[in-house]
Amino acid sequence: MKIAQFKIEDWMNEYEKYSQYDLGNTTVQTMSLDELFELTGENKQEFFNNISKQKLGYGYIKGLPAFKTGIKNLYSTIETDDIIPTIGAAGANHLVFYSLVEPSDRVISVIPTYQQLYSIPQSFGADVQYLHLTPENKFLPDLDELKSLINENTKLICINNPNNPSGSLIPEKMLNKIIAIAKSVNAYILSDEVYRGLNLTEDFTPSIADLYEKGISVCSMSKIFSLAGVRLGWIACKNINVIEKCIRHREYNMISCSLLDENIAALALKHYDKIIERNKIAIKKCLDILDNWVGQQKHISYIKPQAGTTAMLYYDFDMSSKEFCDRLAKEKGVFLTPGFCFETEHCFRIGYCKSPEELAQGLEKISDFIKEAV
Repeated sequence: MKIAQFKIEDWMNEYEKYSQYDLGNTTVQTMSLDELFELTGENKQEFFNNISKQKLGYGYIKGLPAFKTGIKNLYSTIETDDIIPTIGAAGANHLVFYSLVEPSDRVISVIPTYQQLYSIPQSFGADVQYLHLTPENKFLPDLDELKSLINENTKLICINNPNNPSGSLIPEKMLNKIIAIAKSVNAYILSDEVYRGLNLTEDFTPSIADLYEKGISVCSMSKIFSLAGVRLGWIACKNINVIEKCIRHREYNMISCSLLDENIAALALKHYDKIIERNKIAIKKCLDILDNWVGQQKHISYIKPQAGTTAMLYYDFDMSSKEFCDRLAKEKGVFLTPGFCFETEHCFRIGYCKSPEELAQGLEKISDFIKEAV
């Protein structure tokens, strides 16, 4: 089975080694276990005493009950039987495509987005069509373009809400219009929701799984919970056909998730409110720094993010995104993700939710580089 080069992951594997200022990764100030216990107020010694007594077998094949209950509480209509734990959101996305997509199917994916959402179905022989998100449209889907791409063979519409890399946020009214389009051909909607809840306003973002009976929500512990090292994600969907197919295919590539990871994740999910409050404060503080910096730059512009931890920054001089980010990494020690990883040019993705000090220093290095290069 042939599959396209995973541009962003290959780039990160190569260029993280130059990272003195890491503005390429996209988690919110990753937590240690010590920080997690301090934030939640849980008894660390009691937790590890209890977990040390557990036999390290396969655990709960379909997921630790406390873990699934914590996930359930992130939704308004989802029950624990509607949830399938996976190895990260990457495992969840792959499992959905592996379970549902046939070579004769049309799959429509927004772009730019995480490459999984179009390259995996392409590798299965699906007819993949792109729904373009542009700065001119504030990186929101053009519903007329979506209607033009829909046909009777459309199996799946893939969205990413909030969007990586732009930080755009599809409002509920638009989500309902996308649902109506999907219903017209009885299509599923897969929504990669790994940043859901990290809004820069007080508005709540509903999940596609709560809005649509054929909506498939994918999420993980990595971004919202600052626990990327806890390699857990999940699929949430009320459609029994999706759940049964995903479970059937899941049995071929994993038996269960890590029992240790599930216990840590269950603890974090129990304290969702504390973690999301911590992370939203961090995001707002860091976005203020980024926004002030962009406002002072002659050659840089962007559409201000509405949610998540990433933004797409555009520059107005003649240099490929690969050269820009390669030289910046090697000459200034600043790690960014070039636009070509998202099938676009003269731009780069920044993961801006670092420590304020690291962010400010990294942005200063970018300014220095532009002054020297232009």
